[in-house]
Amino acid sequence: MQGAGLDEVVADSPAGREMAAEAESLAADLESLGPTFVKLGQLLSTRPDLLPPAYLTALARLHDKVEPFPFAEVEQIVASELGVRLSKAFAEFESTPLAAASLGQVHRARLRDDRRVAVKVQRPGVRERVMADLEALDDIGRFLDSHTEAGRRYEFARLLEEFRRSVLRELDYIQEGGHLVTLRRNLATFPRLFVPAPIEDYTTSRVLTMEYVTGTKVTALSPIVLQEVNGVELAEELVAAYLKQILVDGFFHADPHPGNVLLTEDGRLALIDLGMIGHVTPRMQDYLLQLLLSVSDGRPDEAATYCIKLGRPREAFNEADFRRRVADLVAQNRDATAEEMPVGRAVLELAWLSAECGLRLPPELAMLGKTLLHLDEIGRRLDPGASPNAMVRQHSASIMQQRLVQSLSPGNLLSGVLETKELAERLPERLNRILDRLANNEIAIKVDAIDENVLMVGVQKVANRITMGLLLAALIIGAAMLMQVDTTFRLFGYPGLAMIFFLLAGAGGVVLMAMILFRDKK
Repeated sequence: MQGAGLDEVVADSPAGREMAAEAESLAADLESLGPTFVKLGQLLSTRPDLLPPAYLTALARLHDKVEPFPFAEVEQIVASELGVRLSKAFAEFESTPLAAASLGQVHRARLRDDRRVAVKVQRPGVRERVMADLEALDDIGRFLDSHTEAGRRYEFARLLEEFRRSVLRELDYIQEGGHLVTLRRNLATFPRLFVPAPIEDYTTSRVLTMEYVTGTKVTALSPIVLQEVNGVELAEELVAAYLKQILVDGFFHADPHPGNVLLTEDGRLALIDLGMIGHVTPRMQDYLLQLLLSVSDGRPDEAATYCIKLGRPREAFNEADFRRRVADLVAQNRDATAEEMPVGRAVLELAWLSAECGLRLPPELAMLGKTLLHLDEIGRRLDPGASPNAMVRQHSASIMQQRLVQSLSPGNLLSGVLETKELAERLPERLNRILDRLANNEIAIKVDAIDENVLMVGVQKVANRITMGLLLAALIIGAAMLMQVDTTFRLFGYPGLAMIFFLLAGAGGVVLMAMILFRDKK
């Protein structure tokens, strides 16, 4: 499969061509059923663990361009949402939309302070229609889970719940405005990238007003223009920004297809349409970073290990077969250029292999794979000689440094201090409980041994060292308490009795360590 796109994997045989035709038919049927099913198809296009490559390709090409709704309805919705007439809120408002989709359409306008803006207006009645469709799909998903083997295996109800959350996010333009604010803040250190800011006073759940972006789609750029704007640097900065979003911030723009990335008039890349975003937990970030480095460096055993850590094995999971197939895939990826096996495609195929072998990966990984796949395509447009694998390796050290700095944030340090405070507060109570159990002969040590003499010697050592450790702890706690008592007798500038206790505790600790190091049987 090296060098082949997902849409080419099955197209070289009669059965493959038949499957491709069926996939295109499914995509057409979903388009005819309306916005909810178009969005469902787009979600399924990110799930290689559920569908074969031909279906992924057909569903990825789904578009939701529809006829615009009348301008009179636009005026009514904007006026009811903003609480003022359209003519009072805007100095200009173009009646012809820039684009129309199944959930809404976008108009160009100008505010009273002369700022040019883009206004996204939600289609009338679409929320009610989507909610009705979601209820029907929920019933279907629960029925399939209860009555079919495929439902029990893939848990369609859980998939549809994930879909419900995604669609409801897209229907709430206040959330999308918040995503714009978050992404602008996270990418503030990348001067060659631009994210339009929302106009909060002109934004509601059904109307989103944001800065207007004038630019050209990356796919329409000529080689001469790319030389003038330095496409190589743009590609490197874009990849670095997405690695930061995914592996440091845990919040990323999940739909960077070429239509959502524009080259602005001042030579920057603008990221638009934040209806689809992804979240990555800190634990998943650690595993993803290791997984991406393993794939880009050609280390199949590590790649398989981190896939297993990320996923949840089913009963039929065959780990040996999975590791062998991952080794074959990573071998194809070793030293690959952008034209051969980009990182995004490798992640998607890892998700597909995992499903084939009975390993259920989190859905965020498939979304990440599709995001990286789009990123690979944009990188090739900007710099035909770019290698995403090399870029991942190049920026890995910077990403790890940023994650280290993030772990040392004031919030994390404060959390550590609070945990230490809790330990100090509860330490006397725990010591009392241990001493009471020792006094009442309630401490039991369970061992599996044959030589009783060695066992008794070991038990005596444990008891003696527990006792010595408790005494040392008591000395330290007593010294800490005596530090608060001001006396004339002082050592090294501190209360003398407290310092004597500290010195005794230190000497006892040295003796205990010496006994452990030199007298214990190796």
